[in-house]
Amino acid sequence: MGVLFNTFIAAFSSIGRVSCYPKSLLSSSQNRQAPFFLGVFAVANLSRKPLTAPSGIIASVLTMSRFETRFGADPSIQGAIVSTFSGGCFFGAAIAGWLNDRYGRKRTIQFGASIILWGCAMQTGGHNTATLILGRIIAGFAIGILSMTVPLYNTEIAPPKIRGFLVGLTQECIGIGFLVANWVGYGCQFIDSDASWRLPLGLQLLPAALLLIGVQFLPYSPRWLLEVGRDEEARKVVYLLHGAQNSAELEEAAAEEYNEMHDTIKAEILIRSRKISDLWATHAMMKRTLISCAVQIFTQFTGINIISYFGPLMWQSLGMTGGKALLMQGIYGVVGPIATLIFILFIVDRVGRKKPLIFGATTFVATFSIVAAILATNPVSDTSTKPADPGAQIAGIAMIFLTNIVFSASFGPVSWVLASEVFPTSTRSIGTSVATCCNWAFNTMLSQVSPIGISNVGYKFYLVFVCCNFVNLIVMVVFFPETKGKTLEEMAEVFGDSILPDAQGTTNKGEDKILEPESDTKYAH
Repeated sequence: MGVLFNTFIAAFSSIGRVSCYPKSLLSSSQNRQAPFFLGVFAVANLSRKPLTAPSGIIASVLTMSRFETRFGADPSIQGAIVSTFSGGCFFGAAIAGWLNDRYGRKRTIQFGASIILWGCAMQTGGHNTATLILGRIIAGFAIGILSMTVPLYNTEIAPPKIRGFLVGLTQECIGIGFLVANWVGYGCQFIDSDASWRLPLGLQLLPAALLLIGVQFLPYSPRWLLEVGRDEEARKVVYLLHGAQNSAELEEAAAEEYNEMHDTIKAEILIRSRKISDLWATHAMMKRTLISCAVQIFTQFTGINIISYFGPLMWQSLGMTGGKALLMQGIYGVVGPIATLIFILFIVDRVGRKKPLIFGATTFVATFSIVAAILATNPVSDTSTKPADPGAQIAGIAMIFLTNIVFSASFGPVSWVLASEVFPTSTRSIGTSVATCCNWAFNTMLSQVSPIGISNVGYKFYLVFVCCNFVNLIVMVVFFPETKGKTLEEMAEVFGDSILPDAQGTTNKGEDKILEPESDTKYAH
């Protein structure tokens, strides 16, 4: 029931946030349509619940005595259980670009939700390691599709001035999903049977079923409709998003946005190809691709998923064992959603994307350095013979909590926004797919090596993230642009694309036609 309750809380709280969002960032039409926008995003972001359920619950399940009795406590097996899920995500994200182009964002989300039900059912009923891992791979494949598609869909229907906020709801829902998963895991540890781990794994089915049903009531992406020649449907969706049915002013604003969108997308279609090589065919496209992939890779290098997946093992390294470790993991999950909510409400669309990323990387260098120093000077191998130093334990816990807070107000929401908004319509699906593949590829690698690293090299493992975040910081300061407030059609100005002038020989802001290499393979359905 915890996951079901969490799902409804996410939906209703998302709709309610309109009263908290700074009105100065919303036009009159967006003020009136904000409940509709947030309702759409609340349902779309249900996909983050089945994502965080397998990811978050597994952190608690891995330390349960009944689970260890059936599947063992070998760190390499634990790493395989986690990393195979991430590996499935990689392949799901890889095929998601084609699915989104062929069937649209809405139908792709429904397909992913259907596959999740299959994978989660196999995990819940698994009697051996092979069945459990196969279920993790299948669920991961579906989550890979959704992790690429939902930010893409959100980006394409969001108004520019609040795109960071609305797409940032993705991270908010991830945080809430982890929160509920952690507390479900904590509660289920007291069940003295295999139900202690089967029940939390089975609860993953609830948000997946709700997503499958709820997405049917969402509109198609108007940009995708224009790509496939369904222009009148696209116009209706744009007018619906603006609430232009009974207002001449809003109807004019909707018509202006639709015309800009229509002209840009139709121009791109004429020179569009489906070759992955288009992502590096020009200097501007290369820059877009590198930044989109880099922000996803850097997010993994922050080390946050190591805490999310193997948090109880980290608490044990600080001298907390058994139920205390799971309790701390549950408390840890509370702070992330609060930080994300504050960030997406008041910061991301004011400050932008680049500054929060720089602040985050700088903070992580400090926090992981302190955690490594604490573990190096106060090693805890057996709390029964050598209790943990209280001061060092509190300091270590504080640094891990600070890492979560800062991540939730920087890389967490910004990575999904930036990775999906930098591409033009002609390459947005395949570009976002490649970036998401990068995310899951490095997630898979870190998931496999982390339990082994934590067990075998102790504090030295955290120094890896100190170095990674330092590199992240340098690259972002030097190479990352600011994209705050730009429409998706105006990104050409940010990245310096070659543009085609209009019929009068001038180039108008928001009407840039991106010039890409010719190709014999035209976009078709």
